[in-house]
Parts: sequence; structure tokens; C-alpha cells
Amino acid sequence: MKNIGGLRRYWSTLSVAAVLIAALIAAPVLSVFSNVFAGGTTGTWAHLADTVLDEFVLNTVVLCIGVGLGVGSIGVTTAWLTTMLDFPGRRFFEWALVLPMAMPAYVMAYVYTDFLQFVGPVQSGLREAFGWRAGDYWFPDVRTVGGAVAMFMFVLYPYVYMLARAAFLERAGGMLEAGRSLGLGPWGCFFRVSLPLARPAVVAGVALALMETLADFGTVSYFGVQTFTTGIYRAWFSLGDRIAAAQLSAALLAFVVIVLALERASRGRARFNNTSRQQGAPARLRLAPLAGLLAAFSCFMPLLLGFLLPAGLLLEMALLEGDAQFGARFVQLARNSFLLAALSAMLAVILAVVLAYAARLARSRLPHALNRVVGLGYAVPGSVIAVGVLIPLTRLDNLIAQWWTSAFGVNPGLILTGGIAALVYAYLSRFLSVALQTVESSLGKITPSMDDASRSLGFGRWATLRRVHVPMLRGSLLTAALMVFVDVMKELPATLVIRPFNFDTLATQAHILASDERLAEASTAALTIVVVGLLPMFVISRQIVKGRLERR
Repeated sequence: MKNIGGLRRYWSTLSVAAVLIAALIAAPVLSVFSNVFAGGTTGTWAHLADTVLDEFVLNTVVLCIGVGLGVGSIGVTTAWLTTMLDFPGRRFFEWALVLPMAMPAYVMAYVYTDFLQFVGPVQSGLREAFGWRAGDYWFPDVRTVGGAVAMFMFVLYPYVYMLARAAFLERAGGMLEAGRSLGLGPWGCFFRVSLPLARPAVVAGVALALMETLADFGTVSYFGVQTFTTGIYRAWFSLGDRIAAAQLSAALLAFVVIVLALERASRGRARFNNTSRQQGAPARLRLAPLAGLLAAFSCFMPLLLGFLLPAGLLLEMALLEGDAQFGARFVQLARNSFLLAALSAMLAVILAVVLAYAARLARSRLPHALNRVVGLGYAVPGSVIAVGVLIPLTRLDNLIAQWWTSAFGVNPGLILTGGIAALVYAYLSRFLSVALQTVESSLGKITPSMDDASRSLGFGRWATLRRVHVPMLRGSLLTAALMVFVDVMKELPATLVIRPFNFDTLATQAHILASDERLAEASTAALTIVVVGLLPMFVISRQIVKGRLERR
């Protein structure tokens, strides 16, 4: 009886639920690895290894190096300028510099291709102004590896900007005063004080950007850049080889693991604690007029290239040309996208609350470890998740169909993969960590005395969660749902692979039209995705402005 009591104490209903949720979320990745080792080497894999595997690796490495350097330089520079210096437009750039995150990289690729192609306005204007003809001049081709690097740079630098800016603010006051007292100027303080202290935040932001780069399918596919994501899609749909797709997925996942390992190794045993008692915003250095204009220009260009210009071009295309199918077809696409996003966001928030609450009440470290496993889902590319979901669910669907046919004499078809269930499962496996981090952070701010007071009033665990914690977490739950909603709206590779027959979303519609070079028609769906993506950016911008006011 004592053993049973101990099991009940450590294995409550919440703990069992947390284990089941974590197992389901981790199942797609485990499925990928199980098929790699169980399937052996196929002729497709040998063909890929002999022809394009080297190109996959080379392009992936070039993308990672280029994007890492680009987002690091842009993010750190803009964060330093808006934090430490005072110049015209600084308050505007503080929050506006996060707006490019609302622009998916594949949408940027469509827009800039139309803008910079031979018949686009830039080259047409140059030919008209200088009287040039085809072959009289050289113009860079955006549909290259370098063009893909540029797209990712201007969309993903806000990851570094936000984390680096927060690090600069946290360690600004006392540390910089100490540096100035030792005779260091602004640049000396930057290179010898602020940047070394902000290194963990910068590396974490670069790692997030690299994981987004590795997970991308739309940009590299449209630009014709061969990477592991395009190879996975080709192996699954064109060649019909699930084993080769799983092997490519495992190789792509290895790149993600390398990025995470490098991010962790970069910290070493170093500690970056703020030992200064002086807190708050630093005394910003007022720049001279010319230097202030240069600083404003340095902040304006990433915002222009990453959001203002592509958003303006999208709006122009949508208003002047737009989608010829705009109407009932567009409403259907929007309904599909919003249905998937809303359902996934609602389920993600519910599951995140269960996982976070189980970890809060646990007397062992198991729920905390499970939450870390779930948190890795966001680092796994959507194409890998798609392969990991389809392989086991297809087998399960076939088993269910065989049993149903033998039992009732009717073939029910594909119950799981024939509808949106598999698609929602893939979204949860990939984006549950987004909701979990938000809920965990907010739940951790609620003092344990609230739980004690609730128990003293006779409330159990579930009643405490429902009547005490959920009302206090309402704002955070809405934020978590909004973040997952937008991520699902933008997700392309998993949707392309898993979507049921004749079931399209705004993201797949934009990709299909752009692939057919119908860029103007793709603008309507793409602009809708961008507009929806602005919602969490407004929340983040509001927090930035609020934090600035509080520091005053």
C-alpha cells in the first residue's frame, strides 16, 4: 500500500497527461530516426548521394554562414544604436525594427523577384533612363544562394535585435559607467564591455535565425537553391520514397543539432551576470546632426528592405492586379487557413497549460525534463515534422481501414491523413513550444502562496487551475494563442506535404501561384499573411514601448 501511495504521489493525473503529451509531440522525430535505421539504404538515396547531396550540404553551409553573419551584424548594430545613442527617429525605430518578422521569407522572395527581374520596374527603369538593351549591362540575379541569404537576413535579424537590445539594457548603466571611468570611449565600451556581456543573447538570436533558415522551403524552392528541405519534398512526392525522405530529414535534423550544440558550446562555463547595482536605461549619447542622420539611416535601411518596401509592393500589386480568383475562392482559402490556425492555437494553449501546471506542481524533475523535450519541437523543420507525422499515421490509417472493412464491410478511407487531423498534429508538434514558453514564463510569476491560499479554501488542483491561475493568465494565454495562430498561418513546408487532396491555404496558394510565375495574383494571399503576422508584432512593439516608459 505504501508503494501504491508513493506512485500516486509522483504519478498524478497531471504527470500522466504530461508524459502522454510529450510522447506524442516527440513521436514524429522518433519516427524519422526509426525509419532511417529500419529502412536501410535505398536506390533513391544512392542516387541523391551521387548527384545532389554535395550541393545540399554546400548550399546549407553557405546559407548558415551568410545568414549568421548578416543577422548578427544588422541585429547588434541596430540594437546598440537604439539603446546607447540618441538620434532623430530613435523612438520610432525602437519598436518598428521588429516589423520584418511579420514578413515570411518566401513572401519576400516573391516580391523582390517581381521587383528586380528583367521586366520589373528596376531594370525597366534603368533601360529607359540609359537607353540600354538586353546584354548591354549586368544586373545581379536575385534567384541565387546570395539572394536567399539576403531574404533571410532582412526578415530574421529582429531575433538578434530584440535579444541583444534586452541584454544591452540589462547591463547598460553600471557596466558602461565603469568602462567610461577607465577611459573607454563609446566604441571601446561597445567592443570591450557591452558586446562581450551580450554574447549569449546574440548567439541565441543567431541560432534562432539559423533554425528558421534550415526550416525554410518556400524561399529556396522558388529561387531554385537545392537544400535538404527541397530534397525531402522531391523524395516524398516526385520519387515516392519515404525512406529516402526520412534519411534526408535526419540529415537536416543533424544540422539543427549542430546549430544548437554550437550555441550551447559558445557559452562554455562563462557567466554573464550583472554585478552592478545600477539599473535602468543608460545615459544615451546625443549624436551630432550628421552622425545622427547616419545612425537613423543605418536603422532605416533594414526596416525599408525588410518590411516597408516589400509590404508596399505587395499592396500595390494586390490593389492594381491582385488575384483573379479573389472572391469565393479567396474566402475558402482564408477559411481553411483560419480554421487550421485557430484550432491549432486553441489546442496548443490547452496542452501548454497542462504541461506548465504539471511542472509547477511536480515533486520530481520528470515534468520539467518533458517540457524541455517538447520545447525542442520548434527547432525541428516543418518538412521533418511532416515526414515524421505521415509515416506512422499512414500505417495507422491503413490498419484502421483494414479492421473497419473486415468488421463492417465498408472501407472508411483515410481517417487521419485524409483530413486535417494529421496537419493539426504536425502544427502542434512544431509550435507547441511557442505556447509553452509563454505560459511557463507567466505561470512562474504567480507566487506559490496563491496555491496555498486556494488549498486552504478547499480547492483541489484542477479547481485552483480553473478558478485562480487561468484568470490571472488570461493575457498570456491570448498572447500564446496569437503567436501560434500566426506561425500556423505562415507555415508552408508541413502544409504542402500533409494537406489533404484539394485542400489549400493562403500560404500554399501564394506558393503555387508564385511557382507558376503569377506573382501579381499571389500578392493577395501573401499580403493577407503579412497583415495577420503584424498582430504579434504590435504586441511586441507595445511591450518595447511599455518597457521604455517603465525604465523612466
